[in-house]
Amino acid sequence: MYQPLADRIRPTTLDEVFGQKHILGENGLLRRIVKSGKIPNMIFYGPSGSGKTTVANIIARETDRELRRLNATSASLQDIKDLIADLDTFLTPNGILLYLDEIQYFNKRQQQSLLEFIENGKITLIASTTENPYFYIYNAVLSRSTVFEFKELTFEDMLEAVRRAEKLARETFGEAEIEDGVLEHVASSSSGDVRKAVNSIELLFTAAVKTEDGMLHISLEDAELVSQKSAMHHDRDGDGHYDAVSALMKSLRGSDPDAALHYLARLLAAGDLAGACRRILCSASEDIGLAYPQAVSIVKSCVDSALQLGLPEAQLPLAEAVILLATAPKSNSVVEAINAAMADVRAGKVGPVPRELQNVHADGTGFEREQGYKYPHDFPNHWVKQQYLPDNLAGTVYYRFGDNKNEQAYAAYWEKIKNSL
Repeated sequence: MYQPLADRIRPTTLDEVFGQKHILGENGLLRRIVKSGKIPNMIFYGPSGSGKTTVANIIARETDRELRRLNATSASLQDIKDLIADLDTFLTPNGILLYLDEIQYFNKRQQQSLLEFIENGKITLIASTTENPYFYIYNAVLSRSTVFEFKELTFEDMLEAVRRAEKLARETFGEAEIEDGVLEHVASSSSGDVRKAVNSIELLFTAAVKTEDGMLHISLEDAELVSQKSAMHHDRDGDGHYDAVSALMKSLRGSDPDAALHYLARLLAAGDLAGACRRILCSASEDIGLAYPQAVSIVKSCVDSALQLGLPEAQLPLAEAVILLATAPKSNSVVEAINAAMADVRAGKVGPVPRELQNVHADGTGFEREQGYKYPHDFPNHWVKQQYLPDNLAGTVYYRFGDNKNEQAYAAYWEKIKNSL
């Protein structure tokens, strides 16, 4: 019976696992735990195809434990009850090693149903998730588990996996002539997902054209077609989305137009036009601010154009906005000022509004008090000294002029006006 290449290539020992040297290397913590034979409850967190399921299988094999698998996307509470019913029977004399894939899809009740049994050791839980466990897994389960992060595989790790897949594919499909760059392209375009890379190799061999001498011919063009749009981990509700928008914002803030364009391209390739627009608009005020206040209106125009055009043309005005923001002078004085003001308000530092600033709604009702408001436009340079903050906050400074040309010009202007009296 035909066995898929992804199953044939699956490692059977820790030494064969691709990547993850930080936890599975010669002195890696997870390797030492497995060798000890005393397996705690664990959560494997990392992207798809990084080896989480493979390592769980190896742990079960090396510790001689009964392995049961559930996928939280389809498992029910009854599935958990059925599993628990097998405990303390001849079927599971040493307890159960439960591999629970995509645990973030279990609700609180389902996760809590496991607590009693993972505490007494009858069930050893290895849960996997592609999402941040500290956001998606309930504290009661987290506190009883050790989290191990599986990192996206490097190009070198991926190339090793691709070469091993190629060797096995030749055994199944026959000898092949492979154009230069094919293996490297598959390795680099699979975003650290071994399963995806191996499937690409299998597909290339399956669809390969035979030459006159009976050899399979695998072209770079076919490799590019197989891997197009397959390289990205992006879920609009998951870590991939938040990582990409975070990287876009930080690249803009860091004045790196090339990196900013890269992350913009990733968002647009995933069809996330709204996410890209939102972060670009935010950056105009958050990171450029008063250093170049016109950036807000320019970027808003670019975003409006993008939304009217739709993809793929939207990439042009958004790229314009990104390059503008990345190369513009930076100031976070706006952010610091509003954050400081919000902190005082949240702390209850408000106080009554000074009488001279209050609305005159009571005047003419018999409850008038002298307001004493001074209208700045009645004074030279449209300014007059007057207290605007509540009494308990008088003298508080929230906004401090940034060190850029624009804000320093504002500072010089107001220093001249306010010291002219």
